[in-house]
Amino acid sequence: MSNKDISELKHDWSAKTAVFLFSGLFLWWMILTAANGTDEAKGLWGAAYQVVALWGGVWGLLIAKTWGGMKSIMGRAITAFSIGLLLQVFGQSVFSFYNLVASVEMPYPSLADVGFFGSIPFYAYGIFNLARASGIKISLKSASNKLQAVIIPLVILGLSYLYFLKGYEFDWSAPIRVFLDFGYPLGQAFYVAMALLTYLLSKKTLGGIMKNKVLFILLALAIQYLADYNFLYQAYAGTWGVSAYGDVIYLVAYFLMALGLIQLKSDFIKTKDS
Repeated sequence: MSNKDISELKHDWSAKTAVFLFSGLFLWWMILTAANGTDEAKGLWGAAYQVVALWGGVWGLLIAKTWGGMKSIMGRAITAFSIGLLLQVFGQSVFSFYNLVASVEMPYPSLADVGFFGSIPFYAYGIFNLARASGIKISLKSASNKLQAVIIPLVILGLSYLYFLKGYEFDWSAPIRVFLDFGYPLGQAFYVAMALLTYLLSKKTLGGIMKNKVLFILLALAIQYLADYNFLYQAYAGTWGVSAYGDVIYLVAYFLMALGLIQLKSDFIKTKDS
């Protein structure tokens, strides 16, 4: 992000509120961890940090309207990212209900997966439209760019498959679980690959207008992927814990996506909508 971008965000009250929420929640987590808080206190924090995603998602929808909503490419991109964040909120709310209210271990698959998995196609659709707004269609006329467009997704998808799914034992008595077991790592790897490709191919298009904006979104999606990657790893190992470091990674991902959407305000950037 350029110095100009940072300066704009520093003076924007919605961005400052996002920073305040993130800082307060992170400080709360540090105190909770240092004091070895009770399970109830940890559960409360685990339910509270989704407010950052809620803030970003709501603001994203408002910002999308200034771009023309679903009538424009940028409007569709921002709307998709916003819905993806709000779906994360839905998943977190269901998880918190099982943890705090029902006091039972959340089953898998569950209603929470409607939110957690549902964010994947929306993030992918958002990147697709952000790529179009960045002029990627024109950029793909280059042979080297076409090669990147093939290699980058294949490498990231291949690594995700080898790590999570190599030797996978199919249980067709639970087809939804099989679908989610494949869908989570491969779907998340797909949108990260699309984001990386968009950034690499946008550097020389539209005079680089969108480069820093796309980089910020890429960073947010990469941290989201890291959070989900860590969750899958800990879930398989049986080491996942509420309000442990894994939840902090999600908090960072939500915060970065919230700022990523706010920095796409139409008065921050002017780009040709193709």
